[in-house]
Amino acid sequence: MTTGTTTQPTTTQRAGWRAWAALAVLMLPVLLVSIDNTILNFALPAIAKELEPTSAEQLWIIDAYSLVLAGLLVTMGSLGDRFGRRLLLLTGAIGFTVVSVLAAFAPTAGWLIAARAVMGLFGATLMPSTMSLLRSLFPERNQRRIAVAVWAGMFSAGGALGPIVGGFLIEHFPWQSVFLLAVPMLVLMLVLAPLFVSESRDPNPGRIDLPSILLSMLALAPLAYGIKEIAVHGLAGGAPVVIGVLFGWLFVRRQLRMAQPMLDMSLFARAGFSGSMLVNLFSVIAMVGFLYFVSQHLQMIVGLSPMIAGLALLPGALTSIAGGFIVTPIARRVRASIVIPSALLLSLAAYLIVALVGAHDVGMLVLGFALLGAGIGAAETVSGELILANAPAEKAGAASAVSETAYELGAVLGTSILGGILTWWYRSTLVVPEGIPAELALHAEETLAGAMNAADSVGGAAGEALRSAAATAFDGGVTITSLIGAGLVVLAMAIAATTLGGRREHASH
Repeated sequence: MTTGTTTQPTTTQRAGWRAWAALAVLMLPVLLVSIDNTILNFALPAIAKELEPTSAEQLWIIDAYSLVLAGLLVTMGSLGDRFGRRLLLLTGAIGFTVVSVLAAFAPTAGWLIAARAVMGLFGATLMPSTMSLLRSLFPERNQRRIAVAVWAGMFSAGGALGPIVGGFLIEHFPWQSVFLLAVPMLVLMLVLAPLFVSESRDPNPGRIDLPSILLSMLALAPLAYGIKEIAVHGLAGGAPVVIGVLFGWLFVRRQLRMAQPMLDMSLFARAGFSGSMLVNLFSVIAMVGFLYFVSQHLQMIVGLSPMIAGLALLPGALTSIAGGFIVTPIARRVRASIVIPSALLLSLAAYLIVALVGAHDVGMLVLGFALLGAGIGAAETVSGELILANAPAEKAGAASAVSETAYELGAVLGTSILGGILTWWYRSTLVVPEGIPAELALHAEETLAGAMNAADSVGGAAGEALRSAAATAFDGGVTITSLIGAGLVVLAMAIAATTLGGRREHASH
């Protein structure tokens, strides 16, 4: 195991038991952050009923966290390289715990959105630290492959477990419990991390460049926000994208001119690095987009309780973990350009099943999510290891931050693009039946949750007619978004096939 405060391994010695214990500790924040990306999908109906957010606020409750996190990941990864990845991890855990408590007692939708944004700030310190620490904990590549499989498996499983955990909590406790879940997990990590996780940092970090930090934030956050606005409002909402691209160009230009840049742009010239990052991006969009609609369908249309609806997705959580471990020995012998597209065929089949069969068949939804989880779990394991292998050890934090930016942008875009298109289709096709009061009709036209609450309020034949109309409009949007999701998976397969060829070993041990 690597000890001390340096990260550059001089040998490829095999890690001992303390490194594996450290890996177990690091999985606590990985599991928490990935659960947090999807747990609100199941808590959203309860939150919507109590806080009565608009459709825009409803999307912001989910997206505020990921938008802020995406804007700060590169900055936090670089700070971890400089000041210490373990130090940054512990600092972020303390902040995340405190703000999670504040979010749990949010009295309004605005308060909750603000709390989620601050959680994103501290969340940005957690994920790059965990992944970059793997490089120093496991310098030997075969062991690192296993460690990355665990990391990717926990990340994928957390996303799949979010609805299950959320369903259990919502059924037995108030919605505030989904935020309080962070407290015991991070407190346990704060106790164990100093015992098992050695500090690591870049031995030659260079100076802190505040303009680079500012430019990275001004590039990533507007870009993610602008894509979200385009998905909901069309090209009229694209001004933030232009702003993000402009600041992104300025950021890249500055990095290329610096002797010691905050982010080594030469990383992107490595096909294994850039291709793997894009595979992660499109895979996460597909996963989160699927969860966005299936969680609402199972609860509000099928009528399953939150816990039963969550358990219906348990096979997907298990297959996402299994996929990562099954693919690990295969990836040692077969090129990533073959392994990743082959794995993603399962995810493609999942979306096609939903698009062709429809969302009304719960059994097909369960099967679809199981296939989706298996494919993405395997693909992310291989691509995640390639990202680490293609980055110098001393820049592991910055490289991991770029990888995490792809993950978090994927989470934002999965909700905003697929969720936005679904919302647009729902509003465009919903025909509110006669007999619904005007005020309740407005709520019904905003969201599926609003329609179901309105149907409960009206009751009788009119209420049932509204419920049926809302279900038809929503499930019609599910078919459209499933076809788009299938297209995203095909795009990820094409990127992997064309950029991850060449030798199986892309970097030195």
